[in-house]
Amino acid sequence: MSHQTKIINIQMVALYTMIRKELIRIFRIWPQTFLPAIITTTLYFLIFGKFIGSQISDISGFSYMQYIVPGLVMMSVITGSYTSVVFSYFGSKFQRNLEEILVAPVSYSTIIAGFVLGGVLRGLIVGVATLVISLFFTELVILHVWAVVFFILLTSVMFALAGLVNAIYARTFDDTSIVMTFFLTPLTYLGGVFYSIAMLSPFWQSASLFNPILYMMNGFRYGFLGISDLNIFYCAAITTVFSIVFFFWAIYLFKSKRAVRV
Repeated sequence: MSHQTKIINIQMVALYTMIRKELIRIFRIWPQTFLPAIITTTLYFLIFGKFIGSQISDISGFSYMQYIVPGLVMMSVITGSYTSVVFSYFGSKFQRNLEEILVAPVSYSTIIAGFVLGGVLRGLIVGVATLVISLFFTELVILHVWAVVFFILLTSVMFALAGLVNAIYARTFDDTSIVMTFFLTPLTYLGGVFYSIAMLSPFWQSASLFNPILYMMNGFRYGFLGISDLNIFYCAAITTVFSIVFFFWAIYLFKSKRAVRV
């Protein structure tokens, strides 16, 4: 076995071990990782989709309930991916077991991939659960499978990376929730989950274009319903660019030795 092959095997074993650890953690505390998202999503479907949505006319030929399904799925994926990584990484840093990973013969890219893929898997599981719940309220429509797969995977990767960056900068547990409370949640709600920006005034339509989540929501909705307020290729490009930026940002933080500071 060559030296290069041994290095690759070490990285693969490390990656598998980290992902397995994340999955065990996620399923061990399932009342915290899955149950709140399922309850919240069910309430959204009941309140916004069933009660309020029944009073709203169709949007682009689809019922309001069908229109909000992609947005609610994407919102669940974003929240699940982000919170999984931010709490997992900060917990490892706070408990001082992160140093054990950093001193191992494992590359920074592998460490990042281990945490991120764990977050992605949680986000996807919550997203699938949201889709299943939607079947109790409306008929599911998927017109472009490639767009659904592309946007859900890339968006979950992006927000898992964003959660990692937040966890690296965080000094206390309160710091891990600041971005979620004051930035991520407002941007998500203003990203077109419950409405089309065509319903807004020209000023707010223009202001909405500065919200990156709007592009992800529209790309994902295009995959389901074939409709989008924005050019689908712009949506794909912006999602890709943000994912790359967060990845190299995380790499920089690891190389600058900031990754273990508390």
